[in-house]
Amino acid sequence: MKTIKGLALKEKNDKKRKLTISDISERIRNNNNVTMALIVIGILAVSSFGAYFFEIGVNEGFESLWDSVWWTIVTITTVGYGDKYPVTVGGKFVGILMMVLGVATVGIVTGRIASFLVDKQIKARGGLIVLEKMKGHFILCGWKNELENILDNILRVNPRLKASDIVLISEADPEKVDHIRSIPKFKYLKYLKGDYIDEKVLHRANVKSAETALVLADVSRQYSAQEVDSRTVMAVITIDSLNKNIYTCAELIDEKFMKYLKLANCDEIILTRELNKVLIANAASASGISHIASELLSPKRKCLDTSVFPDRFIGKSFAELSAFLKDSKEDIVIGLLEHTGKIYDRKKEALSEAQKTPDISKLVENLQSVKKITPNHPVLNPGDDYIIKNNSRAIVVPRMSVEG
Repeated sequence: MKTIKGLALKEKNDKKRKLTISDISERIRNNNNVTMALIVIGILAVSSFGAYFFEIGVNEGFESLWDSVWWTIVTITTVGYGDKYPVTVGGKFVGILMMVLGVATVGIVTGRIASFLVDKQIKARGGLIVLEKMKGHFILCGWKNELENILDNILRVNPRLKASDIVLISEADPEKVDHIRSIPKFKYLKYLKGDYIDEKVLHRANVKSAETALVLADVSRQYSAQEVDSRTVMAVITIDSLNKNIYTCAELIDEKFMKYLKLANCDEIILTRELNKVLIANAASASGISHIASELLSPKRKCLDTSVFPDRFIGKSFAELSAFLKDSKEDIVIGLLEHTGKIYDRKKEALSEAQKTPDISKLVENLQSVKKITPNHPVLNPGDDYIIKNNSRAIVVPRMSVEG
């Protein structure tokens, strides 16, 4: 029985070995670059050994095999330093072959390099690249007519972010993307043409290694408002399934889709239509709120910001933190942003903490509170006695120079 099993295992291993050799052979035959490399190496090897064979012991310029290799490379690349040259008939015949083959070989290699660079440029322009090595990058999904301004503001409010760190996934016409990348500051923006709800496209963008994803209300095609929001929800769900650690932001047109984004663990939701309605309504009431909102949210001045503070203030009062930031940075603290960071991590931590109680009724209550956690929840003017929780940031108005 053991013998039969051993023979079967041996036969299976032999098949694997034959298959592997066959695969390698097939790849070599089908890969022109590999074939070309093998031909060039073969020519260098044969020529070097040929010159060495004829010239060794006769020509003082060929004292070792390395001298022969050096002469072969200099000859085949048509450089011709003249420091070494054959004196025997056989060596000269090898030299003639090298001079003839050198022109052809260098031309082929140069053509291959040029073809590779052109092919790479065509793929980059057409959005057909694969970003296997990118890490910690920013993925921007969709297209807006004012994308140039959006990108400019993204870079403005994220000083550590470079244009080369941004990957744009869109079905917009390549001409529109070319216009964006013709601007010097966006020259190295990465572009992938495709549907951002498609897993294959997201894998090409290496979403598993990305740090942040922003899904815009896409206008690259003639979608209805409901289709745009549906695609946004699908994109966030897909991105979340591929990378639980990515920080996701999404722009919505209709507020009714908000609940689906929350279920998909979306960290930030921007309701552009609702914000516009509020600003317009306040402008109509002559309250000046629209001017205040514009000033606070201006990316040029950055009058409203969130600030990380030392861990020693966790469990302390809001009054203590306000006094500290006022004294150290001259910032005015107007509230707290709770449950910051990736909501998936916040819920995981809260769930672990909730299960520590032995009281069943308390456990149920804790688990229900975990479900109610809202990512980046703002608590404005909470009062001096309010206790600061873990994973919070201070909402601050930095001290600005007064302009007339």
